[in-house]
Amino acid sequence: MKCKKNLRLAVDIGGTFTDIVLMNDEGVVVSSTKIPTTHSDPSMGVLGGLKRMLNETGSSIQQIGLFIHGTTLATNALIEKRGAKVASITTEGFRDILEIAYERRYDQYDVMIDKPDLLVPRSRCFTVPERISWEGEVIAPLDNNSITSLVNQIDACGASAIAICLLHAYANGKHEQAVRESLLQRRPQLSISVSSEVSPEAREFDRLCTTIANAYIQPLMSTYLTNLASEVKSTGLDCPILMITASGGMTTIETAARLPIRLVESGPAGGAVLAARIAEQCSAESVLSFDMGGTTAKLCLIDNYRPQQARHFEIARAARFIKGSGMPVRIPVLEMIEIGAGGGSIAQVDTLGRLHVGPKSAGSEPGPAAYGNGGQRATVSDADLALGYLDPDTFADGLIKLDVAANQKALQEDIANPLSLSVQQAASGVSNMVNENMANAARMHAVESGKDLGDRLMIAFGGTGPLHATRIARRAGVKRILVPPNPGVGSAVGFLFAPISFEIVKSHYTLLKNINLTDINAFLAELINDAAAVVKTATRETELEHHCVAFMRYQGQGHEIEITLPATQLNNSHVNTLEALFDAEYQRQYSRPVPGMSIEILNWGVSVSTGKDDAHRRNEPDTSHAGKSSAGDAVITRKIICDKTGEEVHAQIIQRDALKIGDEITGPALITE
Repeated sequence: MKCKKNLRLAVDIGGTFTDIVLMNDEGVVVSSTKIPTTHSDPSMGVLGGLKRMLNETGSSIQQIGLFIHGTTLATNALIEKRGAKVASITTEGFRDILEIAYERRYDQYDVMIDKPDLLVPRSRCFTVPERISWEGEVIAPLDNNSITSLVNQIDACGASAIAICLLHAYANGKHEQAVRESLLQRRPQLSISVSSEVSPEAREFDRLCTTIANAYIQPLMSTYLTNLASEVKSTGLDCPILMITASGGMTTIETAARLPIRLVESGPAGGAVLAARIAEQCSAESVLSFDMGGTTAKLCLIDNYRPQQARHFEIARAARFIKGSGMPVRIPVLEMIEIGAGGGSIAQVDTLGRLHVGPKSAGSEPGPAAYGNGGQRATVSDADLALGYLDPDTFADGLIKLDVAANQKALQEDIANPLSLSVQQAASGVSNMVNENMANAARMHAVESGKDLGDRLMIAFGGTGPLHATRIARRAGVKRILVPPNPGVGSAVGFLFAPISFEIVKSHYTLLKNINLTDINAFLAELINDAAAVVKTATRETELEHHCVAFMRYQGQGHEIEITLPATQLNNSHVNTLEALFDAEYQRQYSRPVPGMSIEILNWGVSVSTGKDDAHRRNEPDTSHAGKSSAGDAVITRKIICDKTGEEVHAQIIQRDALKIGDEITGPALITE
């Protein structure tokens, strides 16, 4: 008898913990767990955790009809420089694009400035004679005889991956394709990325960096994804495997292996998807998503149930929070601010007696001192334990027994002794600093986006997020907080609500007043067809949603504003509509438009997705009593250090499932789940 496939599996492999969630057809989480990430082989932890969950729920692996996966492997490979040996190929005369970059320093007054490390040194930057105009016309044909010289140079430098980024290839990728085909005929073992597929946009430095980053992690990610699929299927799991992308959608393993750069920052995207879904259910139009895990904390602004989006971000910044100090990557991504502050973030005192928290993390191996796994450095989680916020007996569903003695020793030696404080004072200092850092980051992110935090609902999740939410919200001026069910595995739950989607942004310059609608409509139709072709490899649905945007600016400006197109096929009336939409958005962002200035469009973008799956919406909350006892029955207390006063107080310990809608609690209290 064929087993009914009524379960969905989501796995989020983070820097400290791996989150695993099983959800049924009604959108109800059947089981969830957090296990320490096994860095030597991440799939080991996944398979072990899945087996335990299936045994606990009495489910069969054959019931799983979809496996959705997010991982930090791509991000970590770029940050830790663990990718392939890459050579780049550019147009003759443009060998030094990487070295020239933006022709500016991110800190002009620092004479000892640390420039971002290049993934490709100049010795592995090669060129080929050819030239294409910005309109896509061939000015100088490709010199095919030069390919032989390229092969010899690649062999000599030992590169295993190639990034091809020819001038204006976004307008015509013919020469890039020809170079790739010629190289593969001679060296079929090479992994080759071309800019006209990875990032077909103007601005050659950003395009080259993105293509190099894709080539750098492609062999690693291709091997990982192939092995994961093989190991998972060897357990009897027979279902599609989809990867979450940085834009909050899903794609196939094949597409992810071809464009692994789309997986960078994919894990946090799941949390933003979850927060957007909850915001819509609660009719909360203005939301601050707060996801704090073991290594980092992520903040995302959500308006009208849509996370803020971007198409440009930086990886591996040489200077924290300073724009221009990292490697630019131009792909569709949910816009977040990420801080190196999580439960495993290490606290230390420098030679000047100043306390610092993060960005270095103890991870899961060895982890915080309290884990009793050999870690000897004080962390944020150690501070939380010392303040009474964590229960040493029930942490991580009892899978990790916290070592109070090791916790006290680490705080004493690392923080208390150097600053002549008690252990509790040291723990309070660590907690206050990390909370203030995150509140400042939230305020800065809101100001840069022209938003106000005061009227926003904070949705807090992640392994550490709910524990710090009230303290951060108070500092940031946020008045309302919502903690969803299963907050510790929030990003993985978000994976299960993500649509299958694919985005393409491509350059096609035109002045708005001179726009050729026939040409543009054909261009948009081609983009939609290309994106839809990718989506259809992962779904049988025929009704797909299309979202089209134009990136517009005043003539001569160097930055664009994203404007949603009124239709996927434009007519004459839409030209005036676009002008009005641009003026209104420009006024919102910069206070005033520029009357009479010509408007131009540099890039066009399309997103094709399966839309929202109504079958997997969460049911309306049950207003009946959820547990056998009520909030008023809670009699268990624990000593904690009050964040406001720094004094020791007794806090009620209340189980979340003992609460019903409308219950009010008089603090101090700790709500556990």
